[in-house]
Amino acid sequence: MATSLEGFASASLQSGDDPNEDMDPSTDSEDESLSQPNTSEQIKALLADTERVKLTKKLSEANQQNRFLKRQLYIKEDALLKFKSELAVMELEIQALARLAEEIAKSGIPNGSRKINGKYIHTHLVARLKAVHEQLTEQIKDVDVAQSKEVSVFWAGMAESVQVMGSFDGWSQGEHLSPEYTGSYTRFSTTLMLRPGRYNF
Repeated sequence: MATSLEGFASASLQSGDDPNEDMDPSTDSEDESLSQPNTSEQIKALLADTERVKLTKKLSEANQQNRFLKRQLYIKEDALLKFKSELAVMELEIQALARLAEEIAKSGIPNGSRKINGKYIHTHLVARLKAVHEQLTEQIKDVDVAQSKEVSVFWAGMAESVQVMGSFDGWSQGEHLSPEYTGSYTRFSTTLMLRPGRYNF
């Protein structure tokens, strides 16, 4: 009986499974990989991704601001054009009145005509109308100076694409130049609407 028990015990020990054999070895490797700190390359990649997101956000905000400023510029340009047209009409009316007053003054001064600062009222009226006409002419010149002007920009050489950047839009978006192919090189050109002033490109 003792022999059979020893045999059974020996057999159970030989055929018994190791309690650790059923565990998945990949679990240990995953735990080890999770416990390992990030390498310097991984940290650099994470920082680069974060910086890229920040730059993309800033670029998007700059583009939105640029579009807003362009819309405001177009509105102001339209207002300037309207104001210039109104001034031009007033200038013509004042000019016509000045000529009419001058004609009346030359036809003779009636007796008893009133004087202003030593001048007959007819002569004084002519002088005042001419002064107003000169003021309107100067205002029209000021409007012309304030208006944006078309400025042609070009670059010649070999390139796939060319873009001009500058302080005219805060270095935010720039303008792409259109290519014109020739036999030996490509001429890139565009037209910028710029107000009078100094710009960096």
